[in-house]
Amino acid sequence: MSPGAANQPKKHVSAREALAANIVALRHERGWSQEALAFECGLHRTFVAHVERLSRNISLDNIERLALALGVQPFELLKPRSD
Repeated sequence: MSPGAANQPKKHVSAREALAANIVALRHERGWSQEALAFECGLHRTFVAHVERLSRNISLDNIERLALALGVQPFELLKPRSD
């Protein structure tokens, strides 16, 4: 680590960025395609793809659907990943 690196502020991660990163990571952990995740939560595959690419806004209802399909609490999808 370079001198002063510990003093540098962390990059702000938007809720949309955190959501996308968490969906992708959890989907990959399960070995699911976007299509498989979409099927599990009753959403369209292209909608899931748009959310993962940060090009689509998403409602709380759909966050809940994704969380249920992925087996996590909705708030967990919005927490920035630490890895």
